[in-house]
Amino acid sequence: MERARPIPREHDPKDPRTRRALLAVTTGLALTSAVLLTGCDSVSGIPGDEPPHASAKTTTPSAATPTTTTAVSAQAFSVPVGEVPGLPGAADVVSRFGAALDRSTPAQLQSKCWMMAPGNVSDMSTDKKAILTAITQSATVTKSSVTWQNAGTTISFDRAAIESGIKNSNQTACPWVAQDGAEPGPNEADARHTVRRYLARFVGTPLDPADKEGTYPLVCKASPANWDPTGSGSPTSAPLANNPGRLTGITKFADQEIRSERLRAGYLTVEVPVTNSSGVTQTRTFTLNEGAEGYCIGDVSA
Repeated sequence: MERARPIPREHDPKDPRTRRALLAVTTGLALTSAVLLTGCDSVSGIPGDEPPHASAKTTTPSAATPTTTTAVSAQAFSVPVGEVPGLPGAADVVSRFGAALDRSTPAQLQSKCWMMAPGNVSDMSTDKKAILTAITQSATVTKSSVTWQNAGTTISFDRAAIESGIKNSNQTACPWVAQDGAEPGPNEADARHTVRRYLARFVGTPLDPADKEGTYPLVCKASPANWDPTGSGSPTSAPLANNPGRLTGITKFADQEIRSERLRAGYLTVEVPVTNSSGVTQTRTFTLNEGAEGYCIGDVSA
């Protein structure tokens, strides 16, 4: 066994020069440990973090990086979509939705599909695998919808939303989803959400800056005059169509107290406590009609 060697003078711990050198080494080790700990935390998978490919897409390329990087990333994020007969470009629109569904958290998907009831959007996140499988089939196209069906899952897009997405690649078209042979389409949650959007506009806090009546109409049209919520057999024009600003001046509404009730086929009411500029709160009743594009508001009463 080799004997312990005496400490040379230049490394004597009592020597001030040696003490300064040891201090520098200790400080360096501490900094290295901090860096290693930080690196581990940054990839620990904290809930709500963007998936790795999302952060890569938003990275700004250097001057030496070819400008084709974004195009390659976009292609990598696309999802397969079946044929859409007679509607060129529709598959690309649905592929964009599929990519958003595939890589978004439920909250992120809700922000993209803000026109739909949040609960219904959350259900889409739960049914992600079935939806992505269904849209690989060939679509059925009608005047009002574009629909995919596979193994008990039916996905139906409003055709107008698809056509709008073809013209504007920044738009995300979101579908109605039904399981086990049910008919896809808007439900009571969507009706309540329609009223929520309508009131949010009036109080100056739309759910999305683009949510305006001229772009996304929520009020039923005056023509054709087919408004008949009571089933009287004598339809008229929707009353709100001739007075769309009836609620001008309201300052807030009780979002958590929105309630709905069905009237007859195609019609339902939604009740919401609304407060005006004088501070008076009154429950308003909205009557809605279900159409091919969702619900529209035809009347508001006290």
